[in-house]
Amino acid sequence: MTGFDIGEEIETSVVQVSNDTVFIDLGLKSEGFVDKSEFCDEEGKCSVKEGDRIKVYFVGSSGDDLHFTTKIKGENAGSEVLENAFSGGLPVEGHVEKEIKGGFEVKIGSARAFCPYSQMGYKNRLEPSEYIGRTLSFLITEYKNEGKNIIISNRRFEEQKEMEKVNSLSSSLSEGSMVKGIVKSIQSYGAFVDINGFQALLPVSEISHQRIEKIEDFLSAGQVIEAKVIRADWNSAHPDRSKVSLSLKALEKDPWESLADSLKAGDKISGKIVRIAGFGLFVNLKPGIDGLVHISALNDVSTTTNLSKKYSIGQEFDVVIEKIDLKEKRISLAPASSVEQDKETASYMAGQDDDEGNTYNPFAALLKK
Repeated sequence: MTGFDIGEEIETSVVQVSNDTVFIDLGLKSEGFVDKSEFCDEEGKCSVKEGDRIKVYFVGSSGDDLHFTTKIKGENAGSEVLENAFSGGLPVEGHVEKEIKGGFEVKIGSARAFCPYSQMGYKNRLEPSEYIGRTLSFLITEYKNEGKNIIISNRRFEEQKEMEKVNSLSSSLSEGSMVKGIVKSIQSYGAFVDINGFQALLPVSEISHQRIEKIEDFLSAGQVIEAKVIRADWNSAHPDRSKVSLSLKALEKDPWESLADSLKAGDKISGKIVRIAGFGLFVNLKPGIDGLVHISALNDVSTTTNLSKKYSIGQEFDVVIEKIDLKEKRISLAPASSVEQDKETASYMAGQDDDEGNTYNPFAALLKK
């Protein structure tokens, strides 16, 4: 007597990982084992290590050796096992043989099952022909006539797996936590980052304090990043609706914190126009710091002028700081004469002394005539 029923699910710990076997703790004199291949990817990399907690199913014994599996498949898929898998909601592995009316014929061990079109695939569903010849995991949704009529679902299996992943990640991916992930794709509104199989969003506004024109200038697919979780909405009932948002900006020093040491009212600065709005121009003064020149301060336009027809993004623009509001992170600017022009004028005037050593004054010189 082993103390386990065929197909019985247990949660246990990995005791040891050998060349081809994963040994598990059963709390008995003998240990159970699982074929290591079940935990290896296409490159042969094993996903478990000593001490990891795993869920497995009992499939049989040979002497003192108790054999477990992560899913029912092949020679383990006898009628008794399949019936237990149906009643216990255990996953089974099947080979998609061919497409038939309404779905697919799938072979599970020696049994044949039917998977409807609607139950094949989950998030990224393929064309029916692309499933033929594949070995996939399923849940048995109907088991009748001693296994002669079996209906299975790959979709339900994938949903269950996603739910387990979400439940596992929700404890470690909470608001405020630090995570490492891989940039999977870049969109106009941000980047998707893979965190242990879950896709989190890094919005473009959270990449940097600097203004982002092209995300590709800051990130690339395949790049490993460390970010802060700023939002985590987990939905265990509908795992595909769970959302996690990340921030790289939160790890940077806010440039506004040291602004008082570098800028003050009255300073004249040469910047670049970075945004044109109906009410004025936004000018970049330093990385992460923009100020506004209100349309009312622009002498050569009216309040009805289309500013985008007169000014352009990236255009050099000289301004003078009128007011800095550190609390609201706002800077009011006014147009100014060219900074370079001011320097040249000052230098010119300083060099124009009259015969008596006085600085040249054009108005005084005019009166003397």
